[in-house]
Amino acid sequence: MERKKRKEKQYFVGVRLTEEQRKLLSQIQEDAGLSKTEILLRGLELLSEYYSLGLDKPLLSMELKRLEEEALRHAEALKRIRRREEALKEIVRELRDIDKIVDKYGGKPEALIQILLDIQARYRWISKPSLIWVSERLGIPLSRIYQIATFYKAFSLTPQGRHRLRICLGTACHVRGGAQVMEAAERLLGVKDGEVTPDGRFTLERVNCLGCCALGPVVVVDNEYYGGVKPGDLEKILSKYE
Repeated sequence: MERKKRKEKQYFVGVRLTEEQRKLLSQIQEDAGLSKTEILLRGLELLSEYYSLGLDKPLLSMELKRLEEEALRHAEALKRIRRREEALKEIVRELRDIDKIVDKYGGKPEALIQILLDIQARYRWISKPSLIWVSERLGIPLSRIYQIATFYKAFSLTPQGRHRLRICLGTACHVRGGAQVMEAAERLLGVKDGEVTPDGRFTLERVNCLGCCALGPVVVVDNEYYGGVKPGDLEKILSKYE
């Protein structure tokens, strides 16, 4: 069993190496007491420095290549970062934050749901690099973590705004002008249902019922309810939220 573990360790590196180099790295890893995830983080940090020098892309291990690709997709999805080295630095910061969350629960697989809840609370969503990292740290298959993250409504796998704007379009609200309120919100924010404003301030959502039909049309920002809303009221309501 010990021999099998050593073999798996020596093949985990940031770049493709010869057999002799793998053995040497494995010994260095053991002497330094570094974990697999610590090696990966250091590999990402070195890779960002490598790109900042304008050097060509090196040969990467499957693990490091996968994280680099996800970091770039993540940055593109958020429309914040373009250069590779900046994207990698951003993802390293995020993964280090997640390390602290995982460590808070002792890295126990049975704490998976609480760990995901903490990540959701910290970032308002769970990115794919985050899912991959939790999988690495807890030793749980990524497919299993993805199943859980998509099953519970408490988790979001897409970016969310700092504030959640919900507009009811149920029957009672609709007949009282809910559709016009929704259209006004889309014009004011420049986004459609389910989208996030470019500044990350609001997520706009249409809902079918909020349980207060007598107050329609109803608008909810985070947990604050506004009844009898007219299209012209929206700007004043939203101005209350940073």
